[in-house]
Amino acid sequence: MESIWLYKGVGRHVVLQDNVLLSMLLKACAKLPDLRLGKIVHCDIIKFGSPDCFVINGLINLYVKCGKMNCSRRLFDGLQQRNVVSWTNIISGLIQNDSSEEGLALFNQMRQENVRPSEYTVVSLLTGASRLGALHQGKWIHGCIVKNGICMNSFVGTGLLDMYVKCGEVIDARSVFDELCDVDLVSWTAMVVGYTQKGYPIDALELFADKKWAAIVPNSVTIASALSASAQLRYLFFGKLIHALGLKLGFEEYDVMKNALVDMYAKCSEMLEAKFVFESVLKKNVVTWNAMMAGYAQNNFGYECLVLFQQMQTADCSPDAITVVSVLSASACLGALQYGCSLHVYAMKHAFLSNVYVSTALLNFYNKCGEANSARLVFNEMNEKNTVTWCAMMGGHGVHGDSADSIALFGKMLEEELHPNHVTFTNILSACGHTGMVTEGQKYFDIMSRDHGITPSMKHYACMVDMLARAGQLEDALKFIERMPIKPGVNIWGAFLHGCRIHSRLDLGKMAAQRVIELHPETADYYALVSNFYALMGMWTEADNVRTLMKSRRLNKSPGLSLVFL
Repeated sequence: MESIWLYKGVGRHVVLQDNVLLSMLLKACAKLPDLRLGKIVHCDIIKFGSPDCFVINGLINLYVKCGKMNCSRRLFDGLQQRNVVSWTNIISGLIQNDSSEEGLALFNQMRQENVRPSEYTVVSLLTGASRLGALHQGKWIHGCIVKNGICMNSFVGTGLLDMYVKCGEVIDARSVFDELCDVDLVSWTAMVVGYTQKGYPIDALELFADKKWAAIVPNSVTIASALSASAQLRYLFFGKLIHALGLKLGFEEYDVMKNALVDMYAKCSEMLEAKFVFESVLKKNVVTWNAMMAGYAQNNFGYECLVLFQQMQTADCSPDAITVVSVLSASACLGALQYGCSLHVYAMKHAFLSNVYVSTALLNFYNKCGEANSARLVFNEMNEKNTVTWCAMMGGHGVHGDSADSIALFGKMLEEELHPNHVTFTNILSACGHTGMVTEGQKYFDIMSRDHGITPSMKHYACMVDMLARAGQLEDALKFIERMPIKPGVNIWGAFLHGCRIHSRLDLGKMAAQRVIELHPETADYYALVSNFYALMGMWTEADNVRTLMKSRRLNKSPGLSLVFL
């Protein structure tokens, strides 16, 4: 800053005659950044100075920092002797100003001129590859680092592992991390964040808790990432320990930590703690509001979610696509058709319907409110559909007893070259079960593992048992249960018992009733299911015995309720 003071004072001509002082002056202008003063200096350089390569590099850097890439590119193109600093300035500038492809292409030209890259060059290039998701180019830069003998220090290593994480190659990122000689807070945090963001929460917590890195004191970003990993796993105890560590390190007032705490407690169904943290945030941003609303929606506090949405708008905080998804989920939970339709209009007005998650939440909302035609209309108008979208629409058709359309959608999904997942087959099997399409259901159960490599879960087995039992094929259902490679759970026997109840099969129903109570002796709902079965069969003594046993164990079934949204 002394150079600026000297330039504005009596030493203007002194500065213009000294390229070292000019370089310092331009660096100061870039740091501020002060484009107006920089342009004045540039004019004086043209009039009175004799700039060398260092001064021109300073001008390039100034215009880069001020976002004037056209000016910096003209200076660069007119430079006769370009050194590594010149190339690094223009490449990093292009990448910082959302021209990553051009920056990567310019690196090829740099190589053709036989200019050896520095660590700053390769880190900028890795950032560009990360933003583009260009794994091939990223690996090529990795090879360039090795070939040119660039030191794999924390700065370069962190850029490299961040690139692999952003491109979805977490294993390669961990390999880079393990090869680092000097792991510091930045590289350690980058690896924890990478694991968390890419859906490896167990690995994130193992790395966070590893005694090998006990000497590294985490920062607020590390703490927030560890809390997010705990939230993904619903590890409340571990989350509370990290909360305590964050308080001990003095991060209690950091927004990034408070937002992560709201999310962690909400996902662990501790809504009182989530609300306490939420209310302690003085300056709530959209992330804070979204975390709390998502928590309410996920924990069936639909009304509270809608109230919070109104408060968010009153607080002049603009909702985003994630907000709309949470409020639509809450509306679906409440069956609030009119409110959800208003949200549909709101989403159209604010151009949120182009977001695949918003449109998927909207069609799911209409399905749950019984508006199958509206749901299909939303589905048909979507430009982008992912696997979740197809599953939601198939599930909607299944719920409304339209298994033919559900199966037809499955065929169209395969034509789009989208890979079905376990939820897809759960929806298909459920739809077949509710419409008595046993042959079709058995066919899809077989191709699930044979053609798509999906190992059947307990839900899939339960769907098959329910399908056979509903169709009256109780002996086949029992044989199916006996051939299962996993131990049948209570939902398997519950589905079988339901079939026995429909078809008045007392002989098989008694066995199923006994298995249900044996598997869940502390759950009141299953006692009620068994008691109702005996009552339907006219076995009043047995029904009364089950109720007596339930009372002796001090079990109370939660009463059912109906909800009308006004």
